[in-house]
Amino acid sequence: MVYGMQLPVQSQSTIYAEPWEASAGAADLAEIARAADRSGFAYLATCDHVAIPRRLAGAMSTVWYDPVATLSFLAGVTEHVRLLSHVAILGLRHPLISAKQYATLDHLCGGRLILGVGAGHVQEEFEVLGVDFARRGAVLDETLDALRAALGPEEYPEFEGARFSFKDLGQLPRPAQERIPVWVGGSSPAAVRRAAVRGDGWLPQGDPREKLPAQIARIAQLRAEAGVTGAFEVGAITEALYVGEPGWDTGRRTLTGKAEALAESLREYGALGVDQIQVRFRSRDRAELVDQITAFGAEVAPHLND
Repeated sequence: MVYGMQLPVQSQSTIYAEPWEASAGAADLAEIARAADRSGFAYLATCDHVAIPRRLAGAMSTVWYDPVATLSFLAGVTEHVRLLSHVAILGLRHPLISAKQYATLDHLCGGRLILGVGAGHVQEEFEVLGVDFARRGAVLDETLDALRAALGPEEYPEFEGARFSFKDLGQLPRPAQERIPVWVGGSSPAAVRRAAVRGDGWLPQGDPREKLPAQIARIAQLRAEAGVTGAFEVGAITEALYVGEPGWDTGRRTLTGKAEALAESLREYGALGVDQIQVRFRSRDRAELVDQITAFGAEVAPHLND
């Protein structure tokens, strides 16, 4: 079981953003990314929203960095950690646009991209871009099929679908990876089916531990029924963490304590069939977050697979 993290600063929903992030910027992102890279994190993740309507801005804020630009920036300041879009709302863009962006990113970062995708939930975003919100699931399904071709090895990929078709249109550079992993986000029945049939992994959206076994079993069933084989990565988002005794109120749902105790709790995810956990740390400033990342990598991570 490996571990990754959604980066702070780049998205600042009031559900999870810490107060210090409001005044943070590129230097903070770079330092946090370097700390995670040094500490053995499998991936760093960024979110995706084009524009937030006023009716949702109070809860979601309007701070949502562009994922391709942000991951490209992070590629230049890290060496080993993989770069995950969690999640890219692919239905907002033509698949050839997404292919150009993510193929270039994978080429530049030496094959470290993981393409996390989702259907999206903000209706106004779709409407202003002329995309049918009600049909966004079907649009995403076809977009994923088109991207399998467009992100493949061919300079002139071909695809024929109900909404998109292309041939005799070349795109270089090609991705560094022969096959870019696609992890599908979401916990609805449609999202779980999409992950099972079209994905290389699943990124649940807030499923508590007790709901994971049924979802994982459902994915296995759907893959078997569809005759889908090959490696598949099951993910989970853990509770908020704090390594050690915080000495301040980190919230009642935060897991705190000694490294061995935290590792023992997190190992339960592996017992449920989870392959990768996405962790989040409570912090009061960048320095404390970097300390938490470092402590997790040095003290907790070595016990995750005991």
